[in-house]
Amino acid sequence: MKYNIRKIGLMSFAFFTLTSCKDFLDVNVNPNSPIKENLSLNAKLPAALVTSAAYEAIQLNQIGGLWGGYWGTSNEGINSFGALKIYNGPGIRDTRDGLAVWESTYNNLFYYKEILEQAEIEDAKFYSGIAKIMMGYHFFILVDFYNNVPYEDALKGSVILHPSYESGKDVYKKSVDLITQGIEEIKVASLLPANDDVVFKGNKTKWAKFGNTLKLRALLRQSEVSGQASYITEEIAKITKEGSGFLEEDASVNPGFLNTASKINPFYETYYRNNSGVAVANYANIRPTQYLIGKYKEFNDPRLAQNYVSINGDFKGVVFGENMVKDEYAAVNTSSLKGPNENGNQPAGIIKSFNQSIILISLAESNFLRAEAVERDWITGIASQLYQSGIQASFNYLFNVNNYNVQSYINQTNVNYATATNKIERIITQKWLALNNINNIQSWNDFRRLGYPNFPNSVSSPVPNGYPLRFMYPETEINTNNQNVVSQGDNGVLTNRVWWDAN
Repeated sequence: MKYNIRKIGLMSFAFFTLTSCKDFLDVNVNPNSPIKENLSLNAKLPAALVTSAAYEAIQLNQIGGLWGGYWGTSNEGINSFGALKIYNGPGIRDTRDGLAVWESTYNNLFYYKEILEQAEIEDAKFYSGIAKIMMGYHFFILVDFYNNVPYEDALKGSVILHPSYESGKDVYKKSVDLITQGIEEIKVASLLPANDDVVFKGNKTKWAKFGNTLKLRALLRQSEVSGQASYITEEIAKITKEGSGFLEEDASVNPGFLNTASKINPFYETYYRNNSGVAVANYANIRPTQYLIGKYKEFNDPRLAQNYVSINGDFKGVVFGENMVKDEYAAVNTSSLKGPNENGNQPAGIIKSFNQSIILISLAESNFLRAEAVERDWITGIASQLYQSGIQASFNYLFNVNNYNVQSYINQTNVNYATATNKIERIITQKWLALNNINNIQSWNDFRRLGYPNFPNSVSSPVPNGYPLRFMYPETEINTNNQNVVSQGDNGVLTNRVWWDAN
């Protein structure tokens, strides 16, 4: 895991949080060769949190958008995202043109490890607690993409140049424990962050709720794995005993985005407009899938018109993986994302403004997670109410109101919870609609876990009915830690599953 020294482009979004943050993050970073910087915790923390959020908004949304059933490309983008569209594992892991999920995630972990070590020296438990929670968050990402990964041996610099791998199952367990420790440290902390905590402004209870929600997401990921029931029961009991509950608002990051290059909300700048107001290439290249448009129409869903631009009074999507240029898939003939420019200079659904917050975990997702957990008899509550609250939160967010009237939507037979013969499928389907372009990656994870909703695979898949199961280990790791990589066995995109994918 001795990486090539490289600069991760999305880190630039963290540079402006505080002037001193630039000196910490604007470097070529080798996570196995930590460089101690003479920066205060209140400079390091916001930079790290914004970097995590930018990672979620750009790279994870891109992968989840294409592999989670949401995105395809117009004719103009036919040559874009090629490796993802054909499930080309070697292309994805390529050092030059691939997707640096491994490198980006371990870099993010390195930043939090630096914060953790400094916080322990200074006895700043709130900071060490946040670092532990966010390290758990990032280790989950690694396992979700790669399965077995270095954990105990990771981030040790020159002490361990060839870190050994641990099973994805063990890394998940250790990450849950790490989040539990983080919550405990935050609750007893005396030195509280303020504006440098760009998520919850130093609110202990909200961080505990975030940690519990993150743990519930991780436990539900294991729902189909044989032999995990007792472990899940034990961990749910710990969450209940801790007592803070789960998120009751969006967990979002906003350091004060500016209408300046590299300081705009990263999703806005990457997929909509730059700081000059000019549409970026992805705005023409990325289009909703026909499957997504069809699902919105199936449910008479007003979120369709809130999120996308109509074409001659209708909404038009594309086919994921289509590599033939056809008039029907041209940018002018397909629905683009709707933003302020297409909405009378008012905030639209997904795209609201250059300074909108980035969501790490939405209130909608929190409610849907709880609804599923109740339906599985893991926690107490009323599943139907939590399901409805998930829908309500999604509508409120996308329509920019406090209490959108969702009753007519929910009363439809194909939406109403009571009429569902498969209530888990109903929860996941509405969760899928709610996460669209917000946390796309979670929908790919749910699909691997449960197969809901049953969106089509890429028409350019090299295997009929083949869906991507994971990422291959990157070339940087193969070149520097080959023996440990080889010992993991098959890591093919279409042939090997992560540990919690039991279907």
